[in-house]
Amino acid sequence: MKPFFTNDAVVLGILLITLALIFITSHSKSKRWQKFYTFFPPLLICYFAPALLNWPLGLISGEESQLYFVSSRYLLPASLILLCLSIDLKGIVNLGPKSIIMFLSATLGIVIGGPIALLITSYILPDVIQANPEQIWRGLSTVAGSWIGGGANQTAMKEIFEVPDDLFGTMIVVDVVVANIWMGFLLYGANITKRLDKWLKSDTSAIEDLKKRVEDYRLSVEKIPTTTELFTMLGVAFGGVALAHWGSDLITPWMERFRETLENLKLTSLMSGFFWLIVICTTFGLALSFTRAKKLEGVGASRWGSIFIYILVATIGMKMNLGEVFQNLGLFAVGIIWMAIHVIILLVVAKLIKAPFFFVAVGSQANIGGAASAPVVASAFSPSLAPVGVLMAVLGYALGTYGALVCAFLMQAVTTG
Repeated sequence: MKPFFTNDAVVLGILLITLALIFITSHSKSKRWQKFYTFFPPLLICYFAPALLNWPLGLISGEESQLYFVSSRYLLPASLILLCLSIDLKGIVNLGPKSIIMFLSATLGIVIGGPIALLITSYILPDVIQANPEQIWRGLSTVAGSWIGGGANQTAMKEIFEVPDDLFGTMIVVDVVVANIWMGFLLYGANITKRLDKWLKSDTSAIEDLKKRVEDYRLSVEKIPTTTELFTMLGVAFGGVALAHWGSDLITPWMERFRETLENLKLTSLMSGFFWLIVICTTFGLALSFTRAKKLEGVGASRWGSIFIYILVATIGMKMNLGEVFQNLGLFAVGIIWMAIHVIILLVVAKLIKAPFFFVAVGSQANIGGAASAPVVASAFSPSLAPVGVLMAVLGYALGTYGALVCAFLMQAVTTG
C-alpha cells in the first residue's frame, strides 16, 4: 500500500520532529515521562516510532523513500569519521580477547542456528512452510549471508545457489524484520546493561576505562565552537566521505577484474562498494585521531556523529514493516527460532567467560546488522564505543561468505535428510 507521504522532504521533516519530541520528552522532569523512558529507552523509541509510522499508520514507508540510502551512504560514513577522531586505540586493545570470542560465538550461532531451526520446524510444525524443501535451504542461505556478513555476502549466496528473484524477495523480508526486532531488544538491553552485567558476573573495567579516557579528553578540549570551527569539522567529515566514495568508485571496478578469483576464494565482499566506503572512512577517521584533528572533539565532533547515527536509526526503523510478519508466518517461525539459538549461544558463552553485555550486543550486531547498525548498537552504550562496532563489522564482512556456505550446506543436509 502506498504511504500517505511520499515526498522525502516531508518524510525527513516528520522523522526529525519525531526525534526532537523523543529527546524533549526523555529529558522532561515529568515523572510520567521518566517512568515511560525507564522501560522504553529513547534510542529504542527512535527506532520503533518510525516503524509504527510505516505500519500500521501508513504515513511513511522505507520502500518509497531514499532517506535510508542517503543516511547509510553519506551520514553514516561522516559519523564514523567524527566518532573515530577521539578514539583511544590503546583502550580498544585493552578490551582483550573476549570481544573477539563473542563475535565468533555470534557467527557460530548463525551457522548452526539455521539447520537446527529447520530441523525443529520440520518436526514440530511440518505444515507451516509451504515451499519446496530444496528452495527453502537455498533461500535461507541468503539470510545466512546477510546475518554473518552483509548485503554483498547475501547477493553472493543468491548467485551461488541460484535463488529465484521472488524467493529472494521473501527472504529479504524475513532477514530485515527478524534482524530489526532483535536489534530492538539489543537497544533495550543497552539501557539495562548494569543489571545484565551483574547477572553475567562480567568485568567491565576495560570498557569503563575506555569510556572515561575518551570522556576526559572531550572535557579537556571542550569549548563553544565558532562558525569557522564548525565548518572545519564538517569539512573534515564530509571531505572524508567524498574521499571514501571516490576511493570506493576506483577500487570496486578494479576488484571486478578479479571476479573469478575472488569468487573462488569466497571473497565477494571485496567487490562491494559499500564495504570499501566503510573501510576507507574508518581508516581515515582512525588516521586523523593521531593528528591535531583530534581536537575537533572539543567543538562537538562526537555529538554531531551521534546526531547522524540517530537519523540513521530512524531511517532503519522506517524500513521495518511489522505487518509483513503475518504474510510469511512459516519462514518467520524459522527466522525467530534461528535467532533464538543465536542468542542462547551468545548468552551461554558470555556467562562462561564472564563477558560484558556490550560484547554480546556488538558481537551479535556486527554479524546480524553489519557496518550500518553495529555502531548504532555500540553507541547506545556510549558514543566513544561506536568504532568498536565498526571494526567488528568489517571482520564480519570477511567471514560472511565462508560462514554462510557452511550454514547452507548444513541446511541442505537437514532438508534432504
